[in-house]
Amino acid sequence: REREREDGKYKYKINDRIEVAELCEQSRADTQTQRAEMSHQTGIHATPQLREFLARARGGEVRLIKVVIKDEQLVLGAHREPSRTWDRDYDTFLLPLLDDQEPCYILFRLDSQNAQGYEWLFISWSPDQSPVRQKMLYAATRATVKKEFGGGHIKDEMFGTLQEDICFQGYLRHMTSCSAPAPLTTAEQELQQIKINEVKTEISVESKHQTLQGLAFPLQEEAKRALLQLRQRKINYVQLRLDTERETIELVHTNPTEIGDLPGHVPTDTPRYHFFLYRHSHEGDYLESVVFIYSMPGYSCSIKERMLYSSCKSRLLDEVEQTLHIEVAKKIETDSGAELTAEFLYEEVHPKQHAFKQAFSKPRGPAGKRGHKRLIRGPGENGEDS
Repeated sequence: REREREDGKYKYKINDRIEVAELCEQSRADTQTQRAEMSHQTGIHATPQLREFLARARGGEVRLIKVVIKDEQLVLGAHREPSRTWDRDYDTFLLPLLDDQEPCYILFRLDSQNAQGYEWLFISWSPDQSPVRQKMLYAATRATVKKEFGGGHIKDEMFGTLQEDICFQGYLRHMTSCSAPAPLTTAEQELQQIKINEVKTEISVESKHQTLQGLAFPLQEEAKRALLQLRQRKINYVQLRLDTERETIELVHTNPTEIGDLPGHVPTDTPRYHFFLYRHSHEGDYLESVVFIYSMPGYSCSIKERMLYSSCKSRLLDEVEQTLHIEVAKKIETDSGAELTAEFLYEEVHPKQHAFKQAFSKPRGPAGKRGHKRLIRGPGENGEDS
């Protein structure tokens, strides 16, 4: 009897373990299913009322739009109309709408414009105190909100869990971090310096490497300030010239310039350096690319000017890219401003990819036997007289 009771307890314990294992397996399967569903789009879409409101808001009548998820739909939570400039309206409109317990999306209109209209800042607010399911739901629906509003209107994106992350000072810190160079280790910095200082001596038909360091005329402070404004997208055009007597690089002007006005800014009697902010769309994305144009009007200028401008060009680009941290998308040399059209700039910045050209295949010889090879040559075939 004692052994039977022990066997009964043992069987009871075995059954409990089997039930616990089955429950754990079911819980694991449910968790994997939930993660798989959250890793894709949630299927939540905007209501017709929200879509109509977003279409009207893109015209500039609204400063701020708050979008929330309610009843598995994207609905309008709140909106504010502009009263002052965007930097003064930022904290006043944004911070009171943030809830410490519920995530949301914020679309804030800036005062700057691009080819499609006003530029907007897209903010994803996900506080730490909100439920985990809400965080996952809003994270998976973020792409849908951008698609409903139009990605071409969004200039920048921010994500925050605290108000300090997305307040006005937080946005300024975000802009500073985006424009800062990427962090490098000590070994990477040494390697980068070696690449900058080394002189490449490879010479071939296709080589375009510089074999001399060139001249280094210093940039005047006014020219540096203009280039920094170009990096911050406050201006879209900078023209520079060489002062051969003072051996400096001076600013000519920073007049607002469109693509159609660009040929008129190229002088016909003297060389110039141009930095142009090329705003365009490529494969559905809005881009702002800095293009460097070196204009040399042929032999209408002196030999001294041609040599000085050609020697100072590389050192100027090194200072612009490495010291001022301005990314130059394309470097162009031209002798006339007439070729600087919209089509020309687009093809230079986004060159067409040439398709692979199949090599010529040698045709096969005629079918059938062609006879045996001759092993002994006849008289006179080796160049000897018969």
